[in-house]
Amino acid sequence: MKRILPLAPLTVAAATLVAGCGGGSSSTASTGPATAPAPAARTATTAAVRAPRGALVKVRSTRYGRILVDRRGQALYQFTRDTRAGASRCTGDCARAWPPLYAGGAPVAGAGATQSKLGTTRRSGGRRQVTYAGHPLYYYNADTPSQILCQNVKEFGGLWLVTRPTGAPVR
Repeated sequence: MKRILPLAPLTVAAATLVAGCGGGSSSTASTGPATAPAPAARTATTAAVRAPRGALVKVRSTRYGRILVDRRGQALYQFTRDTRAGASRCTGDCARAWPPLYAGGAPVAGAGATQSKLGTTRRSGGRRQVTYAGHPLYYYNADTPSQILCQNVKEFGGLWLVTRPTGAPVR
């Protein structure tokens, strides 16, 4: 007798793996849905979200224009709920989905970035987060270098936007 396995659990698991916050796998991913899935639905790998000493911020050309990235080429986002004064409003579940770019030392401007726009802000746990033009910088936990999965996505009460070399968000 041939055994038939239910497909529903496999279908849900596969959909969860590809859903993410935009589902694309390259820097030419779509702008993503208006509302992202709940953090529990993500299956991201958070490889090396902590920058080594002296976090490097540089510029890379993408479908969204020239944007800020880290030393590995991973997109750096800003959160519209954060204040211009540099205070982060992304903690708890938010910080697990959108890990901060930690300083580890004085941040360094790479190609295309402006050193005078770099700074840090102290997070509630005491660690220093890199800021650019006063905006705290974050990763999206499912992005890998060369991916931009969550541009212009509303999550945790605000929009997540990649950052131009001027410090302005890409809208």
